[in-house]
Amino acid sequence: MAAVSPVHNDDGQPRSAFSAMRQTIATPESELKRWKRSFEANAKTVINGEKYLDRDSFVNAIASEGDLSRIDRSSFAILFRVADGSKRGLVSWDDFTVFETLLKRPDAEYWIAFQYFDVDGSGTITFDEFKNSFQENIGPDSIPFDFDCDWVKLYLGKRNGEHVLGYNEFTQLMKGLQGERLRQAFKYFSDADGYIKPDQFKKIILELAGHKLSDSVIERLPTLCALSTGQKISYSEVIAFHNVIREMDMVERVIREATSKSKDGRIDQNDFLNYSASSTRYALFSPMEANIIFHFAGRGHSGQRLALLDFAQLLDPRWKAPSDEPVKVIPTETFLQSTGRSIYNFMLGGIAGAVGATIVYPIDMVKTRMQNQRSTVVGQLLYKNSIDCARKILRNEGLVGFYRGIGPQLIGVAPEKAIKLTVNDYVRKKAMDPETGRITLPWELFAGGSAGGCQVVFTNPLEIVKIRLQMQGEAAKAEGIAPRGAVHIIKQLGLLGLYKGASACLLRDIPFSAIYFPAYSHLKTDLFKEGHNGKKLSFGETLLSAAIAGMPAAYLTTPADVIKTRLQVEARTGQTHYKGLVDAARKIYKEEGFRALYKGGPARVIRSSPQFGFTLVAYEYLHKFVPFPWGEQPKQLETLLTSGPEDITRVRARNALKILLDVHGDFGKRVAVGAGPGGKAAPTITPAEVA
Repeated sequence: MAAVSPVHNDDGQPRSAFSAMRQTIATPESELKRWKRSFEANAKTVINGEKYLDRDSFVNAIASEGDLSRIDRSSFAILFRVADGSKRGLVSWDDFTVFETLLKRPDAEYWIAFQYFDVDGSGTITFDEFKNSFQENIGPDSIPFDFDCDWVKLYLGKRNGEHVLGYNEFTQLMKGLQGERLRQAFKYFSDADGYIKPDQFKKIILELAGHKLSDSVIERLPTLCALSTGQKISYSEVIAFHNVIREMDMVERVIREATSKSKDGRIDQNDFLNYSASSTRYALFSPMEANIIFHFAGRGHSGQRLALLDFAQLLDPRWKAPSDEPVKVIPTETFLQSTGRSIYNFMLGGIAGAVGATIVYPIDMVKTRMQNQRSTVVGQLLYKNSIDCARKILRNEGLVGFYRGIGPQLIGVAPEKAIKLTVNDYVRKKAMDPETGRITLPWELFAGGSAGGCQVVFTNPLEIVKIRLQMQGEAAKAEGIAPRGAVHIIKQLGLLGLYKGASACLLRDIPFSAIYFPAYSHLKTDLFKEGHNGKKLSFGETLLSAAIAGMPAAYLTTPADVIKTRLQVEARTGQTHYKGLVDAARKIYKEEGFRALYKGGPARVIRSSPQFGFTLVAYEYLHKFVPFPWGEQPKQLETLLTSGPEDITRVRARNALKILLDVHGDFGKRVAVGAGPGGKAAPTITPAEVA
């Protein structure tokens, strides 16, 4: 084996990695300011006017709030020994800067662990240093480890007749140490037949990986013996369980992706193995390992189909059984609260609808004018196409002409959008599987169709008034009729007249919503991967999903919209009169041809697509930023895999702890507070020593 060379000073003397980093790494000023704020906020010890961090304040300075791992904040005190480069029991500003800089290394996790075992700072770890640091962190009741085994000897080189570990050798030793400890622990407990008892298996796992498992899994560890006949556990089962823990990140990825692509949101062992084999270069998991995963996730029933939330106790080390969770008393919703929720939904739907309607109203104006144009009436062909229509409106009526009739539109859009969005959400939630969050396609279509049908109560009166207001500019030019207001139109139509063309409105809105809402939902989840490994869609992705979903919904329902427009417009002299839905469809087809049924189709797509895009985005963001005060959030599985961006230095500090805790679950706890190398009390700093 090649000789190991420590880091040296220019004069040839060994130096610690901390000394090397002080001289070779420059830190940006912005980071120094951030570190300084953290140091100043936590440093409570002052000597000769200089501030220092003690063990507790050091933990407060480096430990993340709301950590998604099981590692206790107090465990971060293990790293105090590394940060305390002068071994005086306090961390100065210079020490803190060096430690923060150390965390920026791409291999910071292993480098910190190396510094912990490199007690004398020589740049190498002797056999005695490794052995003493190991033994001082485990109790007398811990499972013994044979340091003279062949496995340890394979990793050690020789320098001046002494066993030493260089940094690279140390990293590989630490990576394989848990496997060797597992082998020795099993051998220590195994009987003549090569089996161990369930309680012995639990003790082994608690020492090696207790910090990676939830309380529920820990309590069920002895049940591993139920996977085979007899009441004992084989070495193969122990290794398989250890492999599952070691590959837990990949286990979670496979489970999340497989359940998201499953039709019912659930998977069994075969689905897990099949997806694992198809999504990785090699089959990472054996049938025994898959059986173990489903055994603990299914609480002993490994043959059932499980949803993502069923795996929470295995994937999330912080998971608590429902009976262990603090009881949260949720008062029964009163009449006032129920009314408040309805008002809340109507307000958000109204605001969102108003935003979308205002943005696209000029397009809607062009669409209406084009759909009402009768190609069979001499002298009535005012517009060649949509662009010509927009140009003439601007020339003859000005910018105000594009927004003629928007008042009733904005007044009516609040209840219309509110009832549409609320009914769709209500039906979807009632039909949704509470564990998987899935809803079948027939129910999606029914939810959307129901929403479209309910909105007609508000849509029809709104649109007949809007359309007649929009057509007044055209009538004023053709026949010299003075424009009338919305109130006059309402009085003229009467209550029943406001629902003229309602059958065509239903024929348009029911299929539109039945197409739109399922398309919108599937575009978000299937195309943009919302929820995939915790992904949250950006504003642009949400807007694009809503806009794309509106295209087929708008164009395919154009014939019903054309018929509705013809029925609701007040026919002028020489124009065809329609008796009803079927009569209108037959006469339009006979007099103007099939293409007439799709008049204004492109304008309708251009209008409906962005309108519903902005409406849905506004609706979702309003719910996000202005949540209902008494609303319950849906249960989600949040782990480190799905958490948002985190300071990489804090990630590496936590990973360094995992490496050390893999040696023993109680690593660092036996070393007395303020202890120095070898477990001896650290020297107490004095003003004279600082000076």
